[in-house]
Amino acid sequence: MLICDSFTNTQPSHFTAERVACSTRGTGHCQKTVLLGVFMFQLLRSVGLRAFSMASETYTSGTHSAAFVTCPNDTVAKELARGIVEKKLAACVNIVPAITSVYEWQGKIEEDSEVLLMIKTRSSKVPALAEYVRSNHPYEVAEVISLPIDQGNPPYLKWIGDIVPE
Repeated sequence: MLICDSFTNTQPSHFTAERVACSTRGTGHCQKTVLLGVFMFQLLRSVGLRAFSMASETYTSGTHSAAFVTCPNDTVAKELARGIVEKKLAACVNIVPAITSVYEWQGKIEEDSEVLLMIKTRSSKVPALAEYVRSNHPYEVAEVISLPIDQGNPPYLKWIGDIVPE
């Protein structure tokens, strides 16, 4: 078996290294080996670039928030969620079914089944989000609370920023 290293420079900043293993079986085997080597090099290169990109993206703590809203049922939750996303008040709304809320209301302890909305948005959009919920929610006092997002998956946080305008 003959092994040779070949380095090519197709662009000023891109170098391709390939190892060619040739045997007595002919050039078809050599071509398959070269193609496999080039494919693997490109695959590993793209994985490495993606990992570097994820590690090098920066996020300022508190730029985005996770907001929470409780709803009396699935229908209200879906209507609010769709309206929030359509109006670009949030990038995503998760609907969490079947939560139980225990709270005091008008001097009595209450217990109700509710649906929770978990909303991902820009922190700057929370006042507009709260106004939208107050205007479209059946509760007299709708719950709208938010927490700033300190850290997260950089591509996901970037996606929130791309979807929700400032």
